[in-house]
Amino acid sequence: MSKWHELKKSILADGVIDEAEVKQLREVLYADGKIDRDEADFLFELNDAVSGKANHSSWETLFVEAISAYLLEDGIVDDEEAKWLLSKIQGDGRLDKIEKALLVNLKSKAKKFPATLDLVK
Repeated sequence: MSKWHELKKSILADGVIDEAEVKQLREVLYADGKIDRDEADFLFELNDAVSGKANHSSWETLFVEAISAYLLEDGIVDDEEAKWLLSKIQGDGRLDKIEKALLVNLKSKAKKFPATLDLVK
């Protein structure tokens, strides 16, 4: 876990995520070709830390793509995944722009999308 801690510390040193950092994240996260739970948790930690800041637009793209890839590996968002996602989204007490984009993307691509996640009107 120290690898993630050091990477997070480095990325958040200036409080925002820039284009070079998004490229670095993409390389590290997709090194094995897929996103796992630890990596998804890590992305939510980063997002909570930089929510509402002047991040590069590629941050939103990476976040939505990576979390969607993790959750939609089997094409559906099951009840356990929905509980996890709700806990992550509600963890900081607000539904930010990037989390809304994630929900919209998941709803449009999932074969099954739980009503508990239908938070964006």
